[in-house]
Amino acid sequence: MYAGSSSLGRVDPARLGPYVALLIAIKCLRSLGLFLAYDILNVVHLVIFVFIIKLGSAVVLIPLQRPFTSGKRLSKRQWIRVLRHSFVGTLITLLWIFGLTLCGPVRSIVLYEHSEVVVSAVVAALFTNRGGGPARTRGAFMFVVAILSLLLFDSDLQPTNSDHPEGVHKSAITHIFYSAISWLGVSDHKGGVMLLVVLLFTNVAYKNTSKKLSVDVGGAKRLHALSTLLSAAMLCPWAIFHLFIHESRIESWMSLLIPITAIILVLFIIDYYVESVSVNRLEIFKTARYSAYALFTSGLVLSYLWYSPPKNGSIGEIGVARNMEHAVSGGVIFSAVLFIFATKILGNPVSKSSKGSLVGYTSAGLPLYNFTGDALQRTSQSVMTIGKSILKQIFEASDSRQIFYYLCINLAFTFVELLYGVWTNSLGLISDGFHMLFDCTALVVGLTAAVMTHWKATRMFSYGFGRLEILSGFVNGLFLVVISWFVFMAAVGRILDPPEVSTDKLLTVSVAGLLVNLVGIFVFSHAGHAHSHGGTSSHGHSHGGHGHGHGGHGHGGHGHGHGGHGGGGHEGHADAAQNTNMQGVYLHVLADTMGSVGVIISSLLIQQFGLLIADPICSIFIAVMIFISVMPLLRDTAAILVQRIPVELEHCLSEGLTKVRLLEGVLGYRDQHFWRHSSDSVAGTLHVRVSSDASEQKIIQQVTAIFKEFGVTNFTVQVEKEEFFQHMSGLSATFDRMLEMTHQIQAIPSQDDLYDIKAV
Repeated sequence: MYAGSSSLGRVDPARLGPYVALLIAIKCLRSLGLFLAYDILNVVHLVIFVFIIKLGSAVVLIPLQRPFTSGKRLSKRQWIRVLRHSFVGTLITLLWIFGLTLCGPVRSIVLYEHSEVVVSAVVAALFTNRGGGPARTRGAFMFVVAILSLLLFDSDLQPTNSDHPEGVHKSAITHIFYSAISWLGVSDHKGGVMLLVVLLFTNVAYKNTSKKLSVDVGGAKRLHALSTLLSAAMLCPWAIFHLFIHESRIESWMSLLIPITAIILVLFIIDYYVESVSVNRLEIFKTARYSAYALFTSGLVLSYLWYSPPKNGSIGEIGVARNMEHAVSGGVIFSAVLFIFATKILGNPVSKSSKGSLVGYTSAGLPLYNFTGDALQRTSQSVMTIGKSILKQIFEASDSRQIFYYLCINLAFTFVELLYGVWTNSLGLISDGFHMLFDCTALVVGLTAAVMTHWKATRMFSYGFGRLEILSGFVNGLFLVVISWFVFMAAVGRILDPPEVSTDKLLTVSVAGLLVNLVGIFVFSHAGHAHSHGGTSSHGHSHGGHGHGHGGHGHGGHGHGHGGHGGGGHEGHADAAQNTNMQGVYLHVLADTMGSVGVIISSLLIQQFGLLIADPICSIFIAVMIFISVMPLLRDTAAILVQRIPVELEHCLSEGLTKVRLLEGVLGYRDQHFWRHSSDSVAGTLHVRVSSDASEQKIIQQVTAIFKEFGVTNFTVQVEKEEFFQHMSGLSATFDRMLEMTHQIQAIPSQDDLYDIKAV
């Protein structure tokens, strides 16, 4: 249970208005204090500023809390723990204020000013099974997307020096930070966002671990006062060192007295006590929600009203035209809105489901329980649990396992290429990295289809999801056709006017890409083998099915039966078709391999002989080869999607229909339909007309066995006796329809070829 979540000291809901108004007012003043602190940090050194803040706070807190005289005397071990707590808190405060100088006040408010209950709910929803429901999982997802939007879609327009954008390194913190972001290759603004995100979770962990210490030393307020005093003592030597070593840009300390005093009182004294009272009177969850609403809204409003002056010693003003330093972008607004929605969802307590109550016993002696609605609510799984479940499904089948392994290799090479391209500022490497990332989407499509293919059939999808592998192969084939078309058109344009091609690092990247693609060729070679044989397997195999027939349901002399689920092999006939999903993935890898070979050849020709036309010629050759290789896949998948009779089973089905006509008691057949559902599933239906004295069960079993032998795994037989025509007459069948059916049945014995077999 979170602190303050109990009902002790709770105020009547009708009298909560003053506490809510006080909390909102203080949080708005906290936003104002952060804007003011940002301007003061333009002229006051970071360490000196934090020391003044800690010292001023200690001057106020020590007389108020009297930590040395109230409560029991602390032991040496407890003093060590308090000192360690103070050191960690000082480090977090220094880094937080440093992040404020990097990102500006509004971004610091949006990123860092979150309650520990909200952040803890995010962690619980993402990494544990105690997330609290699907709504909290959505809230955690919004929280993560809000952070990513600040990293990806926020452009900070703070002016920087082109020679030394980080400025002069006046502290160890600045030096360490810029060394780190230089190694990562990100801007100082992005580095500040990453720093504040890490600090947010670190600060929540720090507060949670300090709760036990606050109980041991006599309360959270006593610990806060002692920790603040020790922080000021630790920072004192460092602040004095900076004060005498570095040149001060402050014109008059007296001009900063009132702003610094306001910051100490609002940010570190009043806000602390008001939040403590709100937690006790409202509850911690309401306090978290109202605080976030007030902070984020006031921060966005102040960002449009506040004027951040040049770094000349003056403080910001409201109502003056603002410059573009740390201007608000669309990414900041979008992130703030997402944070507000996430806080609204996560800032609510998890409803506890009540256990069922015993109400009696059944006639068999089994207990009966009565459950409330909360107990029957569907629980949600964490992201980690869902990820483990997906990985388990991936590793269960060889196809999905192979695609996943190659996808990991391809993604690793892609990100290495992108990082190296950013590091060396090579546009060619970055472009090829995004091309590889696009290729990974084809692998993701194939992986998704390979996993979903093995899902069990449901009530709504009674045939299962096997057809997805056909759709995946068709979509991948269309992707390759589009790629080959664009490459061909671009190459034709370059033949007329070959541009200059920079081959720097191009040969190295192409060779590395070729090695990665050769791994894929080796992994998916079985798919390429099947494709090269026109889609039929050269080594037949059989699936041990468990076929069964259901007796005919006699309705006026006709019945029907269903064939077994599970294919039966038949030597001498091509049974299982190729996996079109794996073929699509293989062709993508093959296209990349040919592309790498073409780039290597053209690079060598350009470097050695200056033949600029080699690049478009190789591109045209690659585009044509991709188009030719993908056409069989498109033809096969399109035929399956329009439910054509399987090509490899034409002769087998013709032979099977002949055997059916020769069965004892069979007068004829009609409405024969056969189609391929997936690579290992062929379905079919057949209407068989039998004599009046024929056994329906026997006919169904014989016909089912014939087609099961040829690989029809899902087969339905409808038996129709002569009384069926009388039954149709009773249902007012027209004379023309009866005459048409009679002609069809009479014409069947003379039709020996298969071309009258119709697809569905």
